[in-house]
Amino acid sequence: MIKLVKRIHIGTGGYGDNDLIGVLYPHNARPNDFLHHYANHYDCVEINSSFHAPIGQKTVQGMFAKADKRLKFSFKLHQDFSHARTATAQSAKNFLHILTPFSKQLAPLLLQFPHSFERTITNRQYLGELATWFDGHLLAIEFRHPSWHVDPVFAHFAKSPNLIWVNADYPKNIGLPNTPFWANARTAYYRLHGNNPRWWDEKTAKERHDYRYSDDELSKIADEIFANRQYFDELFIYFQNTTNAHSFYNIVMLKEKLARLGFETKLPCLMGQGSLF
Repeated sequence: MIKLVKRIHIGTGGYGDNDLIGVLYPHNARPNDFLHHYANHYDCVEINSSFHAPIGQKTVQGMFAKADKRLKFSFKLHQDFSHARTATAQSAKNFLHILTPFSKQLAPLLLQFPHSFERTITNRQYLGELATWFDGHLLAIEFRHPSWHVDPVFAHFAKSPNLIWVNADYPKNIGLPNTPFWANARTAYYRLHGNNPRWWDEKTAKERHDYRYSDDELSKIADEIFANRQYFDELFIYFQNTTNAHSFYNIVMLKEKLARLGFETKLPCLMGQGSLF
């Protein structure tokens, strides 16, 4: 098998889920040590805590110290940028200032808009202005409303080198978009949310992501990535289904499938359990 010269990084959305104790983390692991153990298995991480609360220099410095240059970090922009939309250019400047010392360890930043963010004139103008605040930085954008998944938007992303289209796998037939994988830049981004049909009924993100991908589902994802391999040089994949350690088992499965297709992979170490399933 000829190895493909593509860098595929696979990690999870967040790393602080206690469900990973005894699977990804040792039974006696302390929360402060989770990231250190995480970096033994994966090579990228999506930081979601920065969405809920402003993140400070000391916190960021601690994260990078624990990772010890073994991880690429994707920081999710605070909800003031995406949901409340009260952020300003100065907010962006302050955020980037905190991350600047660690620029070599950064993966694309993540901006995730809610389903309520439709493609209106006002929202298009807001997004256009926001993009200028992050000029010079890779900004991956996830649109959950189908109105953004149209040709004019694709065309704009195709000619915007700093903007990255977020591919997202959502539950089917519940009003969320199911656009095929598309890489508009040499760096691509993929978020796997699972296929929980009760998505809209669940009260928390933890409940929404209580889903383990099947072997067939992951085979289709791997084949889709392989079919689009000529369009990207680097791909960041983040499993969001950390509930009940689903992400751990699914990452093992996906990496094995990608390896069979010729991609370089790094399998996580098992914590002593007899079987993955």
